[in-house]
Amino acid sequence: MIVELGHFALILALMVALVQSTLPLWGAHRDDARLMALAEPAALLQVVLVAASFAVLTWAFVASDFSLAVVVSNSHTDKPLLYKISGVWGNHEGSLLLWVLILAVYGAAVALWGGNLPVRLRARVLAVQGMIGVAFLLFLLLTSNPFWRLATPPLNGQDLNPLLQDPGLAFHPPFLYLGYVGLSMAYSFAVAALIEGRVDAAWGRWVRPWTLAAWVFLTIGIALGSWWAYYELGWGGFWFWDPVENASFMPWLLAAALLHSAIVVEKRESLKAWTILLAIMAFGFSLIGTFIVRSGVITSVHAFANDPDRGVFILLILGVFTGGALILYAARAGVMEAKGVFAVISRESALVANNVILTVSAFVVFVGTIWPLIAELLLGRTLSVGEPFFNAAFTPFMVVLSLILPVGAMLAWKRGTLGRGVSALVPALVLALSLGALAFAMQTNQTALGPIGLVLGAWVLFGALTDLWARTGREGVGARLARLTRLPRADWGKAVAHGGLGVTIFAVSAMLAWKIEDIRVVQVGETFPLGAYEVRLDDVREVEGPNYLSTMGFLTVFRDGEEVVKLNPEKRIYPVAGMPTTEAAIDYGFLRDVYIVLGDRQQSGGWAVRSYIEPFANWLWAGCILMALGGLLSLSDRRYRVAAGAAKRLPAGVPAE
Repeated sequence: MIVELGHFALILALMVALVQSTLPLWGAHRDDARLMALAEPAALLQVVLVAASFAVLTWAFVASDFSLAVVVSNSHTDKPLLYKISGVWGNHEGSLLLWVLILAVYGAAVALWGGNLPVRLRARVLAVQGMIGVAFLLFLLLTSNPFWRLATPPLNGQDLNPLLQDPGLAFHPPFLYLGYVGLSMAYSFAVAALIEGRVDAAWGRWVRPWTLAAWVFLTIGIALGSWWAYYELGWGGFWFWDPVENASFMPWLLAAALLHSAIVVEKRESLKAWTILLAIMAFGFSLIGTFIVRSGVITSVHAFANDPDRGVFILLILGVFTGGALILYAARAGVMEAKGVFAVISRESALVANNVILTVSAFVVFVGTIWPLIAELLLGRTLSVGEPFFNAAFTPFMVVLSLILPVGAMLAWKRGTLGRGVSALVPALVLALSLGALAFAMQTNQTALGPIGLVLGAWVLFGALTDLWARTGREGVGARLARLTRLPRADWGKAVAHGGLGVTIFAVSAMLAWKIEDIRVVQVGETFPLGAYEVRLDDVREVEGPNYLSTMGFLTVFRDGEEVVKLNPEKRIYPVAGMPTTEAAIDYGFLRDVYIVLGDRQQSGGWAVRSYIEPFANWLWAGCILMALGGLLSLSDRRYRVAAGAAKRLPAGVPAE
């Protein structure tokens, strides 16, 4: 009975979404306050209904209700509780329900905290959000019903994909969806503004917090996925340019561009058309990511489904929402006329350059991702576009972005002086070059990638700190330090996020340039060298886990004859799913990770062992954390929470300009 209640709640949510997407929109057109007032309770009721449905599905997984097909396919009674819960979204149907829940949560957030918005704009934003809800609720109910019953329930389930039975993958999808789906708010604001015919500085400030929240969640989600791939897949890397990885990275790049473009709209009332277009495309690429993950056109360890019919439905959603918004965009071109003018040397120009670089780099990733599909469809050829292409095509854009980022942040609005901006950054430049020269002098017979990455990363980091210090005035050091503590959180957030980007750039370069790799067959009791360390294989034993069988290696790592750490890499087999996994053993350190993977037993009696020294690996995750923390600091700034442009707010009865 409880399962039927979950299904019924989804049907009711669809009906409420239909009301939310139509009557408030008609009310805004007719200036009917009663119809517009329906938007808020409809959004709140929708989130309650979808949350109730999600709670029912979670109960079914925890209670092992094998009358549901989705529970049978993705759970088992012996599975730990954490993975029973994460199994709710570790499949196509459940993850799509999570997608719809987060969509409803964002709509409810606008209903609760959007009181500073003009009444008609709020009604239109919630109506557009309701339209997206209608589309995905239909998709869920018609093609992907998570409450589909089995006529003859089995005694037990088939278990969750063993690769997904991991804490990193338990939390990765929710954060990723909070980012993906969060971009729907930027889309709804853009379409609502186009319908209303009003894009101004106040709109730029209203859309920024929602975009920033989505970008922060995307940053965390991508970082969690990268960390999982690093320690779980056993290949010693952090990014493979997998199509599904790219599907999350492209919206991240466009969201970053949208954040910076919205600043220009808010400060100068320029780049209106470009900002609206970015808002549409950012959510459009989120839908493209959904298509890649769920259509089956691309095979990936990250993919949820392999169903062309579902892919057609998603393509239809993509075409309606992206195509419809672009048609509206073309029809409303006249309302997006820029008012502010600025010189070539100005912060606005630097932000335009930032936008161009981020957008073109996203397009490069998109071309590389879909080119194998195009080649197969149009040319009849099977091609593979891998890491060499992406590294060669994407890296130059990040180099240019790193070079201009500190300079652009120091330029004045409207008309700046390049000499004044660059002169303040001379100490940062000298320090960055000095660190690069030191790294180049210390390394022997290695690529210049590491020192160059250190220079670029340090340049971005020290440039961000210089920009923060420049905001404290020209008084004595004591007074400037005191003023530093009183700077707005948005200023601190900007510096922390840019500094995090600098740390990430350096970490990526260091891991690619200075990594040490060793692959060999090792006998039990044998010791082998690994960089500055020695590693001894002490034993290999069979170990039984809660729902798996493990072949576990016992290794000891030494340095200069002193024991450093004992490591236990594993090869697991999950009997129910019949799938093996590799569990790397990692000694995490501040400057390096010792990373060891146990392979198969060889005919000689020895064991295949892959070992790595991963330099500055933890700096990569630290850089991502800093970027997300910077976004959260900016989001906590009071200026994001007060009525943006309150003086410009239109009463309900005043027509839009």
